[in-house]
Amino acid sequence: MEGLKERSIRGGAARMAAQVSAVLLRLGTLVILARLLEPAEFGLVAMVTVVTGVIELFATGGLTQATVQRAEITESEVSALFWVNVAIGVVLAIVCMATAPILQQIYHEPRTTLILAVLAPAFIVNATGVQHMAVLQRQMRYVMISAIEIVAQVLAAVVAVVMALLGWGYWALVANALVPPLTITIAAWLASGWRPRRPHFDRGIVPMLHFGGTITLNNLVCYIGYNLEKMLIGRSFGSEALGLYGRAHQLANVPTSALINGVGGISFAALARLQHDHARFKNYFLKGYVLVISTTLPAALFCFLLAEDIVLVMLGSRWIEAADVLRLLSPTILIFGMINPLSWLMQSIGLHKRSLQVALVLAPITVASYLIGLPYGPSGVALAFSTALALWLFPSTLWCVSGTPVSISDLLETTIRPLLASLAAAMTVLVMQRLVGHLDLPLLRLTIFGGSFAMVYAAFLLFVLGQKDFYLDILRVLRGAS
Repeated sequence: MEGLKERSIRGGAARMAAQVSAVLLRLGTLVILARLLEPAEFGLVAMVTVVTGVIELFATGGLTQATVQRAEITESEVSALFWVNVAIGVVLAIVCMATAPILQQIYHEPRTTLILAVLAPAFIVNATGVQHMAVLQRQMRYVMISAIEIVAQVLAAVVAVVMALLGWGYWALVANALVPPLTITIAAWLASGWRPRRPHFDRGIVPMLHFGGTITLNNLVCYIGYNLEKMLIGRSFGSEALGLYGRAHQLANVPTSALINGVGGISFAALARLQHDHARFKNYFLKGYVLVISTTLPAALFCFLLAEDIVLVMLGSRWIEAADVLRLLSPTILIFGMINPLSWLMQSIGLHKRSLQVALVLAPITVASYLIGLPYGPSGVALAFSTALALWLFPSTLWCVSGTPVSISDLLETTIRPLLASLAAAMTVLVMQRLVGHLDLPLLRLTIFGGSFAMVYAAFLLFVLGQKDFYLDILRVLRGAS
């Protein structure tokens, strides 16, 4: 069990390093492209990615999680899942092309058809690497997985920026979406060393297909619930408004989603192996949960307090209207940090049907919030969405943890210390804004306020609230595992 702990923490460190690198690359690319391209060009590609994002949810068929979650799995079963993934990829490429006329009618924008035609083959490419990445994840080779993802992000950033500089416009954003799946698939084949056999299907894969199908349906429902507003904004207010909303949404979600995905991949693999040992299961889950909360909670307050400076520094002055949307979306950073880890909890112990049921209740709530806020523009949608999620937080959490080794009181205990430290840091920034808020340079303001926020938060959390030993223990295990 100690070996599992060391592999989990070492893998977690690798995943965290990769996610931090990915966030910096994405934000750096965004900073450059926001100054080379127009908001309307971002909005045009966002019109398409609303649809391709839905289709992409079916690309793995949930079979990555099925491969990892299974206690025992044969090579024949993995090969069967590979061919299922390939078949799914071919079907999705055809569906992508078939949606082009519908999308053109919705947006009255003919350029979306050509963009979809270029993006369609990516679904086949992505499908051929799904099981190779699952094999690496099952083996907990997270250092290799992290290296592959970093290389893919670097290549995508370089290609997108070069194309933008050469005047390719929105095609730079299309290339930024195409390069990662191609790179990851090639690298996964080389790194895993695994090669699929000829198709052979038996009853052993039926439960995995059922598990994967439930996960996929869950992801689909969540995606629609969290992304339908983009289609509504694009249709009602045009590509420029969607571009502004989309970049604010990206600023609010890229750092925290990267963190949740990084920690979640490690946690899911480890928790699946501990699902019958309730004491260790609870301990592992709460450690992963507190790491997510310790990051998302201060990030939410930071974005709320400094939305204007963040937008001015990251995107430039012509994107300033996105600041209001970013501020109104900032509560969702924390809410997603509290809700999303609960899916690891449920799925790792086989409660994937409950996870789907939660999503089926949440989706209508979020869609209703979009419709309520839509008459008031992108800011109205952002406010309504954040309000709906805040109201849903407690009943959702209570439902998710019911009958599991984790209780509501466990979650509250892990949240209270990061909350107090975040409030102390926020009050420090509010005082400093009164003292030096008149500075004209947004970058200087963001540096001063951001540095002060981080130092006060870390000092309060580690020393005043006594969390130093928790993080030192993680570092000690990391050094030993190295």
